[in-house]
Amino acid sequence: MKKLNEFHKVANIKDLLNQSAEKFADRPAYIFKTDKPGEFRTTKFRELKEDVDALGTSLISMGLEGKRIAVISENRYEWNVAYLAVTCGTGVVVPLDKALPANEIESLIIRSGVEAIFFSKAYNDIMKDIRTRGTTDLRYYISMDAEEKEDAILSLKQLIEKGKKLLDEGNTKFLDAKIDAEKMGIMLFTSGTTSKSKAVMLSHKNICSNIMDIAAVIKLTEDDVLLSFLPLHHTFECTVGFLYPIYSGSTIAFCGGIRHIADDIKDYKVTAMISVPALFEAMYKKVMKAIEKKGKLEMVEKGVKISNILMKFGVDMRRKIFSEIHENFGGKLRLFVNGAAALDKEVEKGFNDLGIRTVQGYGLTETSPVVSAGNDFYRRLGSIGKVLPSLKVKIVNKDKDGIGEIAVKGPSVMLGYYHNEEATKEVLKDGWFYTGDLGYFDKDDFLYIAGRSKNVIVLKNGKNIFPEEMEVLVNRIDGVKESMIYGKPDKDDDVKICVKIVYDKEIMKETYNLEDEEKIKDMLWQKIKEINKTMPTYKYIKEIIVTDEELIKTTTQKVKRHEEMKKIFGE
Repeated sequence: MKKLNEFHKVANIKDLLNQSAEKFADRPAYIFKTDKPGEFRTTKFRELKEDVDALGTSLISMGLEGKRIAVISENRYEWNVAYLAVTCGTGVVVPLDKALPANEIESLIIRSGVEAIFFSKAYNDIMKDIRTRGTTDLRYYISMDAEEKEDAILSLKQLIEKGKKLLDEGNTKFLDAKIDAEKMGIMLFTSGTTSKSKAVMLSHKNICSNIMDIAAVIKLTEDDVLLSFLPLHHTFECTVGFLYPIYSGSTIAFCGGIRHIADDIKDYKVTAMISVPALFEAMYKKVMKAIEKKGKLEMVEKGVKISNILMKFGVDMRRKIFSEIHENFGGKLRLFVNGAAALDKEVEKGFNDLGIRTVQGYGLTETSPVVSAGNDFYRRLGSIGKVLPSLKVKIVNKDKDGIGEIAVKGPSVMLGYYHNEEATKEVLKDGWFYTGDLGYFDKDDFLYIAGRSKNVIVLKNGKNIFPEEMEVLVNRIDGVKESMIYGKPDKDDDVKICVKIVYDKEIMKETYNLEDEEKIKDMLWQKIKEINKTMPTYKYIKEIIVTDEELIKTTTQKVKRHEEMKKIFGE
């Protein structure tokens, strides 16, 4: 029997909120900075539920029961309240990607058939334009920032006040609303261009089964503070960084932006954080650079050796040995959960050696999202952990190395793609969801990811190249921000392995005293030759492109390879 944490059952998102509001009533659900440095204000679980109940009551009084309602904004408290007010008794919530251009936002509003939308002031002009054009089914525009109603724009604050009055007058329609946990309660668009992005239909059962699974393997408590950094419309942040902390009684702090991450972790005394490799790898490089600058690298390396020996005897001295590093992170940081793409093993090991438990998780929007994760009991370096308790995973069409497509079955697998039966049939077969990701199990049932099946470069000799594996090696070069391995047609119908490298101007100047791009390219080419020596000849990188311009990415920092290839080949 696998070891598991104890966890409590929740039937749907409304039940989740109700249980937490009762259990953690006066605990802080959210913490915010005030204008005074070092001073904070909090919102309690009880207050969160009051706001949700009031807003939900208002929405139903506006005739929005059973309707679809969109939410778009930066990560903030009002986003969370709007999401919960819709899911806990009003209708179907449609979180939209805050980074999309105006025409794509309009297209998704039309495709999803939403009748109301919550938005922050950053979208005022876009909403005004959509309203004028009259192409959508939108009846209500609700501003998260407006103090009061202006023209046809409603104020979220006023709707909460109105809802409180309705509740005082005995309106219990929202409070009494029954949730069908099997039906679509959440509609999420996958990242991709408007025409290609698919609308994933998720139910309360999908989301809640995933939260209970996560609780069984990664424990959060009411003493934890999570920094919300990834965009909330993304299911990884929404389930793991928003709904799971509410389930566990933890406190959520909103990150003020990428430039403020280090300060926010320190100021809020953050204990846990979920993010993507780009961020964790940048943080690790920064930590190691600072250690090197202070001339303490040798001391830290010795400390790692000593603490690793002590760990074998069950003695964990890492927080004490590396107390200076921990203090720079606010002194409380204990857990990093990586998702969206594979994390460099060196970074994973490095943070773990310093006493910040770093685990890899794997999941997709279609699986609500988590499928597997390194956890409180089982971890293996480089692995995406063990499959969650209520899920089954099989590897389909294995090659001679045991690598094949990952297929998933269980209660968190989506209902299907909205209005897209063909795409649904392609990925859902006999209850199994075919992910399009390639992976394999080791002898101890740890799951590993090899890459996306559509990214694999197949050579004439039948060998497969997984770009993601090679990018990890290139990204380790000091001064390389990111890279993309791709195949280019070569003589005799074969493929030449190439890499596009994004370099860091400052590090190039500081570390190598180089500013001229041609000289930077020459230096990086020498480093690539060194990497080639460590690999079989068929994997050799034969050509490089260098730039200081970032690669084109989705909002969860995944490289849009197709777009990059168009750029490279000038299509």
